Formats: sequence, structure tokens, C-alpha cells
Amino acid sequence: MDVSQQPPTPISGVSNQAILKAVNALLKWKSSKSQTQNLKLLPSDEFIYLVLTLNKIPSKNSTNAHKITLPNPLYTADSSEFCLFVHDKISKSAKQKVEEQGIPVSKVIKLSQLKKDFKAFEQKRKLCDSFDLFFSDKRIIPLLPNVIGKQFYSKKKIPVPIALGRNDWKEQIDNVLSSAMLYLSTGTCSVIKVAKSSMNKDEIVENVIAAVNGVAQVVPKKWKNVRAFHLKFSESLALPIYQKVPELGLKISGVVGGSEGNGEEKVVVSAIEEKKPKEKVSKRKGRIQEVRYNDNVGVGGVVGEDESVRRTTMTAMRRR
Repeated sequence: MDVSQQPPTPISGVSNQAILKAVNALLKWKSSKSQTQNLKLLPSDEFIYLVLTLNKIPSKNSTNAHKITLPNPLYTADSSEFCLFVHDKISKSAKQKVEEQGIPVSKVIKLSQLKKDFKAFEQKRKLCDSFDLFFSDKRIIPLLPNVIGKQFYSKKKIPVPIALGRNDWKEQIDNVLSSAMLYLSTGTCSVIKVAKSSMNKDEIVENVIAAVNGVAQVVPKKWKNVRAFHLKFSESLALPIYQKVPELGLKISGVVGGSEGNGEEKVVVSAIEEKKPKEKVSKRKGRIQEVRYNDNVGVGGVVGEDESVRRTTMTAMRRR
């Protein structure tokens, strides 16, 4: 795919060229970091994250993820390990079904075992690091936060709910493997895994484009609520690929200099930032302020009635 020849994406305001530049910069940063640091200390395959910034915080907090289909799957059964949490009542039948139907799940853990064998923080941390992705019977999803702890949520390994009451377990899991999971947080920023460093450049760009278009369709108020998009590795800088320009009202003052007859026209445009309250003018007026002057005073030696009034007033003031 030649991204440079592709037109801008029709759904969003992000151009493919901006995405391509950011991906090139991230891959260059990744390559330079690998050369300067010990390769053993770096993850062999690192995620690329799309950072979403909204204009307004979502009014409703939801723990359910929005699935955004990606052209290139983030996980494969050959290179990843998956774990399934189930209710005690179906633990035996679930293990049997996984084996018989070839469902790509490495281990099935029932809820009571999860509570008993993974009480300590260190045990929960090891469990979190042992698998690439976690699935769970959606009926026990509300119970998991107190059971698995904060480690899963901070590392973005939140168990994905599966409807185990249906027979299409494999189809549901395959759908998750080829999707980006958007969890709208309680703030304005959310982070989504969209690609991996092991993918080639074209695959990464394809996934980012699909993720941007998908996110713009599922967030509240859709594209109008999107303020910015950034791309990053976990330890890199966040590179902007879209930033909404603040909308400011414009005031056109009009033509300047037209009355002077110099033939020059100037249009003064100024941004209106805020409306300042008008200053109150006192309605009380003294006698002197009430005096008006004739514009023709002193012209041709003619003195008008206003001038006579002015002289009479000044004389009265001197006498005081």
C-alpha cells in the first residue's frame, strides 16, 4: 500500500500523510534506542498506542470496551497466550469445550480458584504478566475488580467479556484478537493499543487509520468531541497526528483610511476573546458639561450664541 498516494480518510480530519510521518518517527526512535541500550532489557515486541483526547468527559462511565476492527490482528494464537476466567458452575464444561473445539485459550481459571490462589499482590502481578490477553465470562465481570486488583487495569490487560452462554466462543475470541479495545476513562484521555513494533510500516499505518476512523464513530458526539490524536510507544514522546484548532470569533472592523482619500483600503480583523462589560457612565452632569460649543467659533470673526453663554458662565465662576 502506497500511503502517500491515498486520499485523506473520509470519516476523520486526520490525513494519511500525518500518520505516516508519525509512524516513521516512532520506528526511527525505536531503532536508535535498540542500538544504544541492552537488547535484553527491551521488550521484543512493543505496542504502539493511539492516545485519544476528548473535548468533554463522557457523561456515563462504562467498563465495557468498544471493539474497533483492525485490518492486521494485534494477537495471534501462535505467538500469544490467553487465559479465560469462568464461573465455578461451568468450569469443567468450559475446559472440555476449549479442548474439543480448538479454542485458542491456554488456561481456564474458575472464580473460586482466582480468589484462593491469587490473593497476594505478587501473585496477581505474576498472573497478569503470564498471559498476553484475558477473557472472562461476562456474568462475573462485575466481581473481577476486587479479585484481580489494580495491576490488570494499570497494564491495560482488562479481561474482555465473552458471552459463554452462546456456542460461538471461538468466533467471539477471534473478533477480539483482530480488534482495538477502547475503554473510555473517567477523564478526557484514553489509550488504545493499535499496532505492534513487529509489524511492517504499512501494516502499522493501516491499523492506525482504521483505529482513528473507528474511534471517531463510537465516542460520544463522534468527531465533534475529538480534540486530538497522538501516537506513541510506552516510553516515547507522544507525536501529534491531529489537533483541533480552537474556534475564535472574528470581528471585521471595516475599511480604514477611506475618508482620507489616499486610495488605500485596510481591513482590520481581530479575534474576540471575551466580552468586556461596558463601563457605566454617570448620568449626573454639571453646568459646565451642559455647555455646547459652536464648531464655527473664530471662523471669519463670527461669535455664536454658545460663545456668549460660555463667557457669561466663566465670568460668574470668577466672581465666586
